[in-house]
Amino acid sequence: MAADVKIYTRMACGYCGAAQRLLRDKGVAFESIDCTGNRAKRQWLAEQTQRTTVPQIFIGGRPIGGYDDLKRLERSGELDALLAEADAPASAAK
Repeated sequence: MAADVKIYTRMACGYCGAAQRLLRDKGVAFESIDCTGNRAKRQWLAEQTQRTTVPQIFIGGRPIGGYDDLKRLERSGELDALLAEADAPASAAK
């Protein structure tokens, strides 16, 4: 899948690692952005998501939440739909 997926993380975060594993196991390419010690990036992230925790995951530029939200989407089957939807504009342009 070629959807634009970004995951904002920090060092020594178990939930961050779990989210990355889930995405890797699904074969989803993603960009991991380490926010450890970066107050400006954490402030921006809080403004974008209304949350102060990590990981924070974006699919197609849309914040979907953290690991628990990602896992819930995976269990319900909604994650595949979100990934396909985020990939659709790139596919249509080909």
